[in-house]
Amino acid sequence: MAETLMSVMVNTDPKIATELGAPFFQATVATAMEFDVEVILTARARELAEKGVAEKLYVKEGPPKSAHDFIKDAHEAEVHFKVRTPALERWWNDLIPEIEETIGGAYVIQQAMDERVVTFTH
Repeated sequence: MAETLMSVMVNTDPKIATELGAPFFQATVATAMEFDVEVILTARARELAEKGVAEKLYVKEGPPKSAHDFIKDAHEAEVHFKVRTPALERWWNDLIPEIEETIGGAYVIQQAMDERVVTFTH
């Protein structure tokens, strides 16, 4: 049985805020189920790693809960957030504090090929 969930946010467009809740919520639930969970922000989704971006995106109407609130909740539940290195070219020192590591493409491939890892893409 898999031990780790790797959620790769590669197709998620930060401009469509309603797409942002499910990946973070699923990651949080998976940690409650005692899986190791990492969320990889890449492609357009890596914009969420920049300070100030996720704070301005609201996932649903009603009580205000930003995408960054979802990220913080997931991080507090021990979800590990990583961003692909191209984000550093743009925001080197301006990443949200929940980003624990920067990674390259080889990391994603290595993890996806590991039989102990289940990969979701969003």
